This record gives sequence, C-alpha cells and structure tokens, in this order.
Amino acid sequence: MKTKVLILGAIVVVIWSLEIIDLVVFRGGLNQFGIRPRDLEGFWGILFAPFLHGDLYHVSANTVPFVILGWFTMLRGLGRFFLTTFLGIVLGGAGTWLIGAPHSVHIGLSGVIFAYLGFLMLGAIFDRSFWAIIVSIVVTLLYGGMLFGVLPGTVGISWEAHLCGFLSGSLSAKLGARKESSNERFPAR
Repeated sequence: MKTKVLILGAIVVVIWSLEIIDLVVFRGGLNQFGIRPRDLEGFWGILFAPFLHGDLYHVSANTVPFVILGWFTMLRGLGRFFLTTFLGIVLGGAGTWLIGAPHSVHIGLSGVIFAYLGFLMLGAIFDRSFWAIIVSIVVTLLYGGMLFGVLPGTVGISWEAHLCGFLSGSLSAKLGARKESSNERFPAR
C-alpha cells in the first residue's frame, strides 16, 4: 500500500510542481509543448501533455479523479496500472494527435484519467472476476457521467483526448485480462 501511495503522490507532486513553475517562471509558456495535432514537432507533445495544465484550476480538476481512478486501477495490480498509464499517454496521445482539431494544443492529464475510466468500467467484461465486477460497478456509479466528455461539446476541452484515452484504457482492460481456459469460465455440470 505504501508503494501505491508513493507512486500516486509522486506523480501529483510532479504535475503540481510543473504547473507552478510554468505559471511563475514561464507564464504558461510550457503549454506550447502539448500535443499539436498533425504537426511533426507537436508529436513530441504526446510525452509532455499529461504533465502540462492550463492553470491551477485545470490541474486541481484533474488531480482528484486521477488519484481516485488511479487508486482503483492500482487495486487491480501495479502492472495493470503501469500498462494503462502507458497506453493512456502513448496511444491516447497518438490518437489525439491524429484526430485533434488543427492549430490546437492539447494538454492535461485527462487522457490518462479517461484511460483509467475505460480500463475500470470495461475490466469486468474482459476479466470476469468478482472484484473486477465490483470495481466496475462502483466506478460506473461514481464516474459514469464522465462518459459524456468523450463527445464534442465544450470549447477548450479536449474531447479527442478523452475519447482516445478511454479507448486506450479499454484496450488495456482487454490486454490485462486474466487468461482463463473455457473450462474454467464455463465449468461442466
């Protein structure tokens, strides 16, 4: 448990520290290093975007769901947490780079948050364990309304990152599912 708290805490400290440094020292200038769709230089933003935020409100709005959904993801195993985080950053970011609006910049941790959401909500479909089902139900009840964030709507909010993050989390749920033989899943009577 201590390791899980340290991992989540370290990520939160890095994100908040970067945002404070960006606001105080660079006056928001680091945000240019986010994902810039279909721009070759903006492709590198895939690696940086989750750590950059527009302001303190943006980083605080991402912190709470990151910690809660990240914790639920860790409860499924550290390997699954790291796989989901990696896929959320890389595949979610690449998808955002491909489908994002031209001349836009996408920043923030929400793509990773939506990856956790996809992993947790769909985990019960692929990994039919009792705990996966319970976690899926709890997460859906608490955060199911976030699914509307994958649809175009509010200007300035990257539905593209939300959608691509959710899809990458869904893939993580599929890849991380326990391998069971058909005999274990459907026992003989």
